[in-house]
Amino acid sequence: MLYLAEKFQKFIPQDPTKRTECLNWLFWQMGAAPLLGGGFGHFYAYAPEHYEYPINRYTMEVKRQLDLLNQHLATREYICGDEYTIADMAIWPWYGVLAQGHLYDAAEFLDVNGYEHVIRWAGLIASREAVKRGKMVNKTWGEPHEQLHERHDASDFDTNTQDKLEP
Repeated sequence: MLYLAEKFQKFIPQDPTKRTECLNWLFWQMGAAPLLGGGFGHFYAYAPEHYEYPINRYTMEVKRQLDLLNQHLATREYICGDEYTIADMAIWPWYGVLAQGHLYDAAEFLDVNGYEHVIRWAGLIASREAVKRGKMVNKTWGEPHEQLHERHDASDFDTNTQDKLEP
């Protein structure tokens, strides 16, 4: 992601101060997501036995991270201000999808509705056309019009979703 952003000079600020902020958030996600996915997700949703201590421990860490994002997004449209960046792209699939209630069936348990700025930001990202298309690629479940098993060309979104292919 970083390589492509730099190569095409897209989705990463060119101003050194803003670029540093973007990279800080990008690497925050790299360090934070394992606690959400590997810790909370495992013990809350996937572990064969549910133990209170690890669930509580990782729940509190995820809530701390959501609170941090919520406070940060209270004064910004996107993670790095007014500009959609690779930081948003990296953070949204974990925290944005969680805030929208689509990760681990844990939205109520984590009280994600209490993080109003994260909810706003998650909806903003989810409404982007590129994000909607990206969520379809390699998807083999759900509604047929939302499944694009293989993408080889931009036109595949118009011609090769499962609802357009013969059964």
